[in-house]
Amino acid sequence: MIFSQKILHWYAQNKRNLPWRSTKDPYRIWLSEIMLQQTRVSQGLPYYLKFTEHFPTVNELAGASEEQVLKLWQGLGYYSRARNLHTTAKTVVNEYHGKFPNTYIELLKLKGVGDYTASAIASICFDEPEPVVDGNVYRVLSRYFGVDIPINGTKGVKYFKELAKEVMNVENIRDYNQGIMEFGAIQCAPKNPDCSVCPLNEGCVALKKNIIKELPIKINKTKIKNRYFNYLVFLDANNRTLLRQRKGKGIWQNLWEFPLLETNGKINIDELGGKHHNVVSLNEAPKIYEFNQEDIVHKLSHQHLHTKFWILKTKTKFKDGIGFNELDKFPVPVLIADFIKTFKI
Repeated sequence: MIFSQKILHWYAQNKRNLPWRSTKDPYRIWLSEIMLQQTRVSQGLPYYLKFTEHFPTVNELAGASEEQVLKLWQGLGYYSRARNLHTTAKTVVNEYHGKFPNTYIELLKLKGVGDYTASAIASICFDEPEPVVDGNVYRVLSRYFGVDIPINGTKGVKYFKELAKEVMNVENIRDYNQGIMEFGAIQCAPKNPDCSVCPLNEGCVALKKNIIKELPIKINKTKIKNRYFNYLVFLDANNRTLLRQRKGKGIWQNLWEFPLLETNGKINIDELGGKHHNVVSLNEAPKIYEFNQEDIVHKLSHQHLHTKFWILKTKTKFKDGIGFNELDKFPVPVLIADFIKTFKI
């Protein structure tokens, strides 16, 4: 049995029962693929179910407000995916009359749709013989064929795409592509795969050379930046607080947060007392309390946010103040959502 046939045979026996497996609807396949980028299935599944319940078709998603989309996405991270999702839904409705393009080349023109997503939709929905190459596929191919080219370099991306094309099953591309991704997720797992029961173990170069742990190779390009966030949680005479919407191209674009004072390092309560006026101007000095003594370190892909929440009580009444029972209406970063759940007035 050749490589692709073994993948298909394994998939038929081991595939998980997932809602997007029983459809060829490109809207639902696209939705699942965008949500599962850099996200585990167990984490993404509840979001997929929520989205398909609120927006059963691309038309409903296109007609929603960005705030609705971001609120449903809250906690899934990488929020640019949600904004691109919303933009693409509008494009499909307005430029493609509500129908997704049915070829790999046309799909690539949609915002947020790269090689992998276009290949997945084209093959799963329209049977186009286009190989998918995601993290799971890189792992399977690099181990089985013993390829030590870094997967995140230009040479590696091109090499693995060509290799995936050579070994794919053209006759049943839909199941084959889903099968090799599933195989990487379950059988050829990143850590401690059970090679003794692997149907590919006889031909696996990495197993023969005992280099399973070393493959695939990835160049470490990420430099972690440390940032220091001080969130100012104001409470006015009516116990109302302030939220602000993040603008610009940085993290959490268009999400809401408490007024933020970003500093070059940790600050104490005395240092904060002289700086909060730069964020929110008050008529009198507020009473300041430290909510968390130790920094909450929120880790993102390229940066670590060392975060303190400060409670500032003021006699001033905010014209645009928001009650704490209203905060759940706003899409906020998970860091803020966790604080809101914990804080008691």
